[in-house]
Amino acid sequence: MSHESTPVSAAHFDYIRAHCEAEDALLRELKDAARAAGIPAIWIAPEQARLLQILLRAARAREVVEVGTLAGYSALVMARALGPGGRVRTIEVSAHHAAFAREWIARAAPQATVEVLLGPGAAVLPTFADHSADALFVDADKAGYPLYLEQALRIVRPGGLLLVDNAFAFGQLLDAHPTDPDVPHVRAFNELMARCDRLEKVIVPVGDGLWVAIVR
Repeated sequence: MSHESTPVSAAHFDYIRAHCEAEDALLRELKDAARAAGIPAIWIAPEQARLLQILLRAARAREVVEVGTLAGYSALVMARALGPGGRVRTIEVSAHHAAFAREWIARAAPQATVEVLLGPGAAVLPTFADHSADALFVDADKAGYPLYLEQALRIVRPGGLLLVDNAFAFGQLLDAHPTDPDVPHVRAFNELMARCDRLEKVIVPVGDGLWVAIVR
């Protein structure tokens, strides 16, 4: 027997992290180099990276789209889950971030292909064909999430995965007076996701909260 739910505390997150496979030296070096290059340290948590890999492998994904490359950490993590013949198309609006990501992805030399596409998601996503991806991961500007959802429903094949980061709004989702200006965008997007009948979905309490959905 178990209770319907267990309150999750910071100690639980620490426990999860301690019992997941640790990130390797190259990923740690990438993060150190990104900080030194002035790139914000806002990549996904290692345990969230492991979850992405498990989901992609379980779905036997070969074609993955990402909105929000930043330093290339999550693109590299996902590419490692695909293997030879797989491809990650990752979109980044900052030329500085895109150049950094390309350098480190080349250094890591994953078996899957990683294409770093420069430009805003709103401009790049419409160029992708319908049903051309097995999975799509969004971790970008929160105001753009509704548009990325609209495009994802077109781009991801039926039965494919939609993964969206920051469902917990940087830990401020339930705060009465949040300080981050993106919190209202996250709240509105969460409601939009909850109402979307084209998705089977759930928020997984890992990292900053991850929407995991299957396109009907």
